[in-house]
Order: sequence, then structure tokens, then C-alpha cells
Amino acid sequence: MKDEILIKKQEIRERLWSEMERKGIATFPLPCFGRIPNFRGAEVAALKLQSINEYKDASSIMVGPDSPQAHVRRLALLDGKLLVMPSPGLESGYLIIRPSGVKGKEKEASTIRGAFKYGELTNAPPPLDLIIEGSVAVDLDGYRLGKGKGFGDREISLAEDIAKKSITVVTTIHDIQIVDFVPREKHDKKVDIIITPTRIIRISSKA
Repeated sequence: MKDEILIKKQEIRERLWSEMERKGIATFPLPCFGRIPNFRGAEVAALKLQSINEYKDASSIMVGPDSPQAHVRRLALLDGKLLVMPSPGLESGYLIIRPSGVKGKEKEASTIRGAFKYGELTNAPPPLDLIIEGSVAVDLDGYRLGKGKGFGDREISLAEDIAKKSITVVTTIHDIQIVDFVPREKHDKKVDIIITPTRIIRISSKA
């Protein structure tokens, strides 16, 4: 049964990667296969994120290290928020970037290289108010697919363990990445809000 779920998950990833490239939705870095795909409209989705109260009220946010979330990371620093970025593959733990230390350099600091240059390395994130993850696919129940390595689920679980509470999780994606159904396993973490270039979708229940 588990193998069947894993196969179905991978089939959805492969279909989305192929479709996004074929339709010219995926953008640099290409090919998007094996990645959280960058997409046309990623900056628009990031600007929509700025409009929700969960973002406005957050002082510390964790944003995944993937390309489509670079706009979110830059805006977070410009908005004076403490930015936490998981290192790629969690190989080096987490990077904490303080907005006061990167004034005028927010765009550079929002890149992976810049985060390592300006950020502080830590084994675990500080208490967080909001988490923004990239996704390959998401359904309207809030279940998401990442690249298949489980990093997003681990990042969310650890952050909630440290905060000792549930943390609002947002994903910024292209509309095409919303699918009818994402196969789920017990450890899979859900998102609370889906933001695309055209929509803000609130999931009715995280349970």
C-alpha cells in the first residue's frame, strides 16, 4: 500500500513537471524536474502573501530555500521580519537572516548564497509565527507534494515542536499546481493557505 502511494505521488510530480515545462510556465532554473518548480507569476503570488493578516502579524517567518520563494524571502526582509531559511537538504541546519543586518542588500540576502553570507547558522529554528513552503502539487484539502525527500514535513514538524503549537503554513504555487487529490501518508503535513498568482485559498480544516 505504501509503495502504491509513493508511486502515485511520483506520477503526479512527473505530470506537473512535464506540463509546466511544456506550457512554458516553469522558469529558471530549468529543467524543473526534481525541483520545487519556479514559475511565471511567483512574484505576484509573493505580493498576494503580503496582503494576508497572518503575514502582516508575523514577526518571524520560515521560508523554504527554493527558487519560487526567493520573492517571499526578499519581501520578508524588506518588511522587517526575522527570516529563517532551511539550508538546502537541511545539510547545514537553518539560517537566520536579520533584516537590520541586510538593509539595502535584501535581494542578495534572499538567495541561498546570500543567506549563507549574511545569515547565522543554527541547528534548529527559533520560535516562528508563519511558515511558507514551496510545493510541486497541492490539493484543496491542504495536502502537498514536495520533491519527495520529506524535508518540508520535517521542517514543519520541528518548528511546531519548538513552538509547542500549530503554526500556520502557506504555500505559494502556480494555479496549475492545484490538483484534485494528493495521496497522503500519516506523516504528511498539510498547508492552511494556498496562494497563487490569481487566488488566496484558505483550507477549511487542518485536521
